[in-house]
Amino acid sequence: MRCLLALLMLLPLNSRAQDTLFTADIQLMSRGEIRNGGMTADIDDPTSEDRSAFILDRERLILDYKRDWLESKATIQHVGTWGHEGTASTSVYEAWAKLSHTFGTKRPDNQTTKQSIVFAQIGRIALRYDDERIIGSDDWVMASMTHDALRLGYEGHGHKVHTIHAYNQNMRALNEPGSYYTNGSRPYKTMHTVWYHYDVPKVPLGVSLLFMNIGMQAGVPGGINSNDPHTEWQQVYGGYLKFNPRHFTLEASYNRQAGHDEYLAKLEAWQLSTKVEWKPSDIWSAKAGYDCLSGDDYVAVVGKGGLGMPRHEVNKGFNPVYGSHHKFYGAMDFFYLSTYVNGFTPGLQNAYIGGTYNPLRDLTLAATYHYLATGTDLDGLNKTLGHEVELEASYTLAKDIKVSAGYSYMTGTETMERLKRASGDGSLRWAWLSLNITPRIFSAKW
Repeated sequence: MRCLLALLMLLPLNSRAQDTLFTADIQLMSRGEIRNGGMTADIDDPTSEDRSAFILDRERLILDYKRDWLESKATIQHVGTWGHEGTASTSVYEAWAKLSHTFGTKRPDNQTTKQSIVFAQIGRIALRYDDERIIGSDDWVMASMTHDALRLGYEGHGHKVHTIHAYNQNMRALNEPGSYYTNGSRPYKTMHTVWYHYDVPKVPLGVSLLFMNIGMQAGVPGGINSNDPHTEWQQVYGGYLKFNPRHFTLEASYNRQAGHDEYLAKLEAWQLSTKVEWKPSDIWSAKAGYDCLSGDDYVAVVGKGGLGMPRHEVNKGFNPVYGSHHKFYGAMDFFYLSTYVNGFTPGLQNAYIGGTYNPLRDLTLAATYHYLATGTDLDGLNKTLGHEVELEASYTLAKDIKVSAGYSYMTGTETMERLKRASGDGSLRWAWLSLNITPRIFSAKW
């Protein structure tokens, strides 16, 4: 802590007086969903049906304060399901302070030509990097994700370097020897990340490198053997590239996972993705892409009621850790938001093609097709999981009022049914309707 305070005190601050700005915004979002198939049904009850209908809601009060070298933000959030008080929660979604200093050179006309920024940010922060595949807020999920962390950074002359440091602890362990962290509001015990990004001059090309060192709690409290509480470390490292020449956008990423998980299994996994988008006009665009996430070498798929196989000593199933999963692997969220039966990890292949159409300025229509398959061979089953079609429409009623709707249909295979305990009729459907209202209720400048 002394080192942190010293760092903040040494951070150069802007001496030039600037306006102070305070804003207050609210978000009122409700989303109704109807689902038929695709989730685990009660296999012990032959009369159970795999379907549901519900309405989720999220309310946020967002306070933001800015003046020359200081910015702070606080977001109070309530998340719940209509009519079910037991699922509701009220929490602080974001709460952070940021100290920064801007270096710049001025031309005679008082316009900044070159500038760079150094900053220190501490508190509860929503982190978003690159395409959000590895680190993102996953805003589709009502609660979303934030991190209690210290973030330090430099940005200037095409270069960006951020470092993130987090440490989590359970309140009940404050008076115990050592430290033990499990079932907390954050998914890890400790996390250290370095992110570097470079924008190539005069070329629409951006390149990023990422390294994460994640500590997960292993062992049991009060243990007296090799499973005594300790931290197991895993690493995620890789790169992301985005090339945007004229009407095209090309994206690619590759990441590897190493170290050990909290169950002491060795990690040897990887992820590869490519995407191309063509936007010849403001009216329509087309896209195509392919994602491949590694899986275990051998996956035995047992029948209903089976006990499965022992856990692999080497886990080769890639885990996209803290990314925005809903954005990538199909809107029905069958993968990386819920587990496979018996804890197996067969990986995933996702080949997709789609497009958007804007017949009106405030109306957007989109359609996407996914071919989904496992990333590794299965015992007696085909690798194909199914074919998914997604339709979506959004209309902006006003600058702070937006209505969206979507419908997804998937023809699942026997592999999908066995791995996910999905409905056996091979037909999975999901529809949703969302209203998002985001007015600014107060603004002051002095």
